[in-house]
Amino acid sequence: MEALMALPIWFLLSVSLLVDLSSGRAVIEEGNDNGMKSATFLSPVFELGPGSVENKYYFDVDFPRGHIAIKNFNAEVVDDQGNPVPLHETYLHHWVMSRYYQRDDENGTAQSKEHVFARNSGICQGNALGQYFGLGSETRRTATHVPDPYGIEVGNPPAGFQEKWMLNVHAIDTRGAEDRLGCTECRCDLYNVTLDEYGRPLRPDYKGGLHCCYDHTQCRTAQGFHRTRRKLFLRYTVVWLDWNISSIIPVRIYIFDVTDTWKRPVNDSTEPLAAHECRVEYEIKACSSNIEAHGSCIETKKTSLSLPDGGYVIYGVAHQHSGGLGSNLYGQDGRLICSSVPTYGKGKEAGNETGYIVGMSTCYPQPGSVKIADGETLVLESNYSSSQGHTGVMGLFYILVADHLPSSLPYSQSPVQVQSQ
Repeated sequence: MEALMALPIWFLLSVSLLVDLSSGRAVIEEGNDNGMKSATFLSPVFELGPGSVENKYYFDVDFPRGHIAIKNFNAEVVDDQGNPVPLHETYLHHWVMSRYYQRDDENGTAQSKEHVFARNSGICQGNALGQYFGLGSETRRTATHVPDPYGIEVGNPPAGFQEKWMLNVHAIDTRGAEDRLGCTECRCDLYNVTLDEYGRPLRPDYKGGLHCCYDHTQCRTAQGFHRTRRKLFLRYTVVWLDWNISSIIPVRIYIFDVTDTWKRPVNDSTEPLAAHECRVEYEIKACSSNIEAHGSCIETKKTSLSLPDGGYVIYGVAHQHSGGLGSNLYGQDGRLICSSVPTYGKGKEAGNETGYIVGMSTCYPQPGSVKIADGETLVLESNYSSSQGHTGVMGLFYILVADHLPSSLPYSQSPVQVQSQ
């Protein structure tokens, strides 16, 4: 139920979502007189046993069809009975949903397995962080709704192509783990990994991260611990409207990465454009005992980013891992564009697991109050506790940007600046 907390109450009362767990098919019903629609789908089934890892890419997954505006996207891991699975049993490292195109044949059906990714508007290199949607352990309690009258426009592929969607699910079964945090942080020694998934030797100084917890790797479990493998799914709910150019304003998706190595040229007119290299993850080293005694064990990582095409910010949220203390996005003049901080769980139930980030606060600026200029240099700051070391951490920041404001503001536009679940 917490995955639906971001939805308006009138919508929850008027929509029924039914899923056949054996097929992954969904029943879709109109939500209200304004044409809001919702559907819940299941990923292909995956099986996990204690210590095992799932990190697969599923192409052509179920997704609403037609020219539409996405208004909300939520997801969570469930078992084969539809029950939410807590993070201390199956850790959801991340899930991402990416859009791609596949060429039609003359009969209008996809004829080739070749595909072209239709990435977001972000500035990372190649296909790095090109997804349209994606979160991690915080997914159940992080608001993702796009406020009126905005929407994420999809379902309008180029002529001769079909639009399809690819889902990546990275989940780690930590039942019986010898070191549960170490497993979720993908520490190489716990996985007994010295080669990456392509068989290449790891750097000698690489202590942990995505290169050590790829598909079918195994994290160390306590001696004598045994549990059966179980079938799991990623259950995802999409809320949308049919596209209407007269009433919906499209937004662009940007994903920033604090590991981006981009540097602004000293002389913009004579130097070539600098390249972005988003490394996605980094390591937090434990602070010294002297620093810890003064209560200031915080590691702050910063990077500068240039946004080629600016606009009005209508949404913002950060993505961090355990140990995260929050992220800030600043404008060139030092103004705060958005601050996003984590919520840590305090119990055992799904959505409130002790020690895990179970939600991130979000920013919904008042219309027109936060604008980024074309070519403006932004500063992204990611803060982590360094009272102990952490491997494979991330410092991402998502924003939605609109080119223009509505001519008249609808009553449903919220004046709230920050939303915390």
